[in-house]
Amino acid sequence: MSTPLADKIKTLIRMNGPLSVTDYFALCLADPEHGYYRTREPFGTGGDFITAPEISQLFGEMIGVFIVHAWQRHGLPAPVRLAEVGPGRGTMMSDMLRVIARLAPDLYRDSTVHLVETSARLREVQHATLEQHIEKISWHDSFDEVPDGFVLVVANELFDAIPIRQFVKTPGGFRERMVSLGLDNELSFTTGVATLDPALLPAGTSMPPDGTIFEIAPARQAVMQAMCERLKSEGGTALIIDYGHMSTGFGDTLQAVKNHSYDPPLASPGRADLTSHVDFEDLARTAMASNVHVNGCLRQGDFLLGLGLADRAGALGRGKDEAVQKELTEAVQRLAGAGEGCMGELFKVLAVSSPALALSPFRPVTE
Repeated sequence: MSTPLADKIKTLIRMNGPLSVTDYFALCLADPEHGYYRTREPFGTGGDFITAPEISQLFGEMIGVFIVHAWQRHGLPAPVRLAEVGPGRGTMMSDMLRVIARLAPDLYRDSTVHLVETSARLREVQHATLEQHIEKISWHDSFDEVPDGFVLVVANELFDAIPIRQFVKTPGGFRERMVSLGLDNELSFTTGVATLDPALLPAGTSMPPDGTIFEIAPARQAVMQAMCERLKSEGGTALIIDYGHMSTGFGDTLQAVKNHSYDPPLASPGRADLTSHVDFEDLARTAMASNVHVNGCLRQGDFLLGLGLADRAGALGRGKDEAVQKELTEAVQRLAGAGEGCMGELFKVLAVSSPALALSPFRPVTE
């Protein structure tokens, strides 16, 4: 079944030739008329996927604990710009602010909240979610608009939605993967003429077989670089949480999700969420190239448990009925556990800071 955006993309291909995966990715999510984030309600049980903050208040509370810790390690600066890039429904920020107000009233008093959100529809949802903190909150179209000053940044499931480029190994080297039209007039993958600089391939790896996919993400590097430049000039810490891998490698991670199930990436343009796995090694390299300190990278499960997730769940469940305790136990398993339906291993957490400082639960790394 075709979609309005699929028809538009087919027309573009007929007029101009095949589209790069990057351009296809961007159109699927952000086309002004038919893009996924312009037209759909992606989050929650009625949407296409559930993010960690929607699973349990425990997630946002642990992020709040980390933010308080980072502020303390930075020496209790004031004022503070607390920024979230891609804040979803505002659930995580709401849970964070509740914890910050309780653990560090001075931080809550001296902070302003800056939500980087381009969707007018999601801004309305965030406004309702964060009503009790509304006098502290400003919205921005880009991270560059966050006012100068010391900043603490959080980005949960941001980078997976930033478009990637894909290259396919051919007898003539790696060539860019493109989206074209097949014999049946349906969208299909093909290879273009652009080639990959071999210097970008993982160091020390042998040349893989033909058909192997390699992904790079210049747009993600640019976003990471902008965050790092801000940290370098004004001071602060950024916490990045997403699904992905800790080391650069080969493989096709482009995926679409619709109604909580995987969908072929070319099947439902505009009606499925399109993402790919985040290369955390590449984000860390980008940070180090910007002379920003990499605190470390952890699996989400290790990060949350290291911050006291299990203890907090126990405190929330104390004196509650069996159903509530079971719900909390299941939330801990989904957020920190391994295996199908769990986020603890697939999701990674990266923290970067300027100036350099040690942040728990990350282990010190040598650069």
